[in-house]
Amino acid sequence: MLTERHLEIFVALAEEEHFGAAAQRVGITQPPLSQGLRRLEALLGVRLFDRGRGVALTEEGELLLPHARAALASLTELRAAGVRERAGSRRIRLGLAPEVPRWLVADLAAAPARAGVPCRVGVVTAPTATLLSQIAVGRLDLAVTVHPTVLDGLSAGRVGLFPTWVLSPAGQAPEAFRRLPFAVRPREEAPAAYDLFVDTLASRGRRVETVVVPDERAGLALVAAGQAVLVTADHTLTAAGIERRAATDPALPLRLRVVWDDRAPGSREAGDTARLLTETLLRKAAG
Repeated sequence: MLTERHLEIFVALAEEEHFGAAAQRVGITQPPLSQGLRRLEALLGVRLFDRGRGVALTEEGELLLPHARAALASLTELRAAGVRERAGSRRIRLGLAPEVPRWLVADLAAAPARAGVPCRVGVVTAPTATLLSQIAVGRLDLAVTVHPTVLDGLSAGRVGLFPTWVLSPAGQAPEAFRRLPFAVRPREEAPAAYDLFVDTLASRGRRVETVVVPDERAGLALVAAGQAVLVTADHTLTAAGIERRAATDPALPLRLRVVWDDRAPGSREAGDTARLLTETLLRKAAG
């Protein structure tokens, strides 16, 4: 079978015109080089060199030389193209907690490209607890999660604080407003963040009741129906018959941070990307 090594030996010998120099050029000793040349000549059924006082190409060797050079050049270019393709097709598996506002998602996904990092970003949305477990088993490279949460050895960037708004039914008397439950996601999705939210409300003397909703759209529907209030970081979320006020008394900011596994294979790349996302988070949190 004709191999790349056969062509390398042939071209080296044709250009060096010396067995010792050709062997040194291809990184072998002279006996394997001579053996490789004999195999090539046997495969082609022709004699490629005259071995007299020197080493000279035969007519058949002269015909083969440009084709051998072209074949080796094509193989080199093919390898280079493969390296470029692999570098350009590096995939970042990014997880986002459902609490991440829609207007922030695009900025996070585009952060690597804006920084000139050649990669493809695959995005999944899942609760914080699920994202952390997916990072721990290597199914995600990094994730944007709510804070606080138990990391269990994972690495995390700085926390970005995003302002929130309280959505309540329009026209409700203050007493009725205080009786309405807060629409929240299930506690098991992010227990520490859930407890901080409830404890902050309770610290102001508020009797805290909650109703679990699968997402903010469902929470918005309950608010519109006069059955709940909703705290959201999405300033675009609203509907007719709903009042909006800044969540400042008490302050209920959405706390987000980037998490990754610094012990996993490829953690250096994940850490570099995490820094880009953290910069994006902090910049957007600052307004």
